Amino acid sequence: MPAAINARPGSPYARIMGVGGYRPSRVVTNEEILERIDSSDEWIRSRSGIVTRHWAGDEETVAEMSVAAAGKAIADAGIGTEQVDAVIVSTVSHFAQTPGIATVIAHRLGAGKPAAFDISAACAGFGYGVTIGTGLIVAGSARHVLVIGVERLSDLTDHEDRSTAFLFGDGAGAVVLGPSPKPAIGPTVWGSEGDKAGVISQTVPWNEYSPGDKFPALRQEGQTVFRWAVYEMAKVAKEAMDAAGIAPEQLDVFIPHQANMRIIDSMVKTLGLPESVAVARDIETTGNTSAASIPLAMERMLATGQARSGDTALVIGFGAGLVYAATVVTLP
Repeated sequence: MPAAINARPGSPYARIMGVGGYRPSRVVTNEEILERIDSSDEWIRSRSGIVTRHWAGDEETVAEMSVAAAGKAIADAGIGTEQVDAVIVSTVSHFAQTPGIATVIAHRLGAGKPAAFDISAACAGFGYGVTIGTGLIVAGSARHVLVIGVERLSDLTDHEDRSTAFLFGDGAGAVVLGPSPKPAIGPTVWGSEGDKAGVISQTVPWNEYSPGDKFPALRQEGQTVFRWAVYEMAKVAKEAMDAAGIAPEQLDVFIPHQANMRIIDSMVKTLGLPESVAVARDIETTGNTSAASIPLAMERMLATGQARSGDTALVIGFGAGLVYAATVVTLP
């Protein structure tokens, strides 16, 4: 007879226990962006909704920003750093292939010896991290999971490219996941469309970059991304609500990836969300921070009273790959 394998019982469900964010101190206006591109403040605002964004200084590294955001999330969750069993970091702007920055962050936090690893899922990375973390808790592999989305996209921006120079910002957002006696994170609707992988990409792969060349930067086919996000991601968001058994009128908050104000407004209209639903529009003063955008927007909405603890929120991230992840959660 085969040997019996013991299983470690997990929690029946998981929830978001705390949230934290870090925004670099330097605020960059559209006027500063316009010093290097031929455009106008009115054009940038009308096309993207962005008025300002934050760019990190030399000391505000991916690790430093992550530690700051994570510390706030851990404190908000009311646990000690030694209780963190796993650290998941989503980023595309940690430039060392190995080791993963999650291990460094875990050590800097004083978290002991948690499992720690990076994922690369662009602007859907936060949703991917929450989904993985939820699975760890339910499977019994972890009790508390720290999920961080962090980017220094100013390092990957071509500041002379009229179509992208104004889009990107820097920052870190984090949540702590923990056990829950009742459902507080709905089923994730996630996936990828690799046939569209070239729509958002890095201009030059690292193995083809040589000193003296123009540093690799992000590029995208703006109109293609816009159409895909507005039409296809509204369907994904609707699927996530259906999977969670939540109707639009039962939502309190909508937190989409902060890619473009027009995309956000179009999704609200397509989904038929009632006016009572508070909508995250953090992009206006933060820009597109990829994996960090959803937790940063979540923290700001809770801090400003736009959202409250216990609210039901629809979150959806989408970006390069093309990848996406949407779920319904109870806010911490």
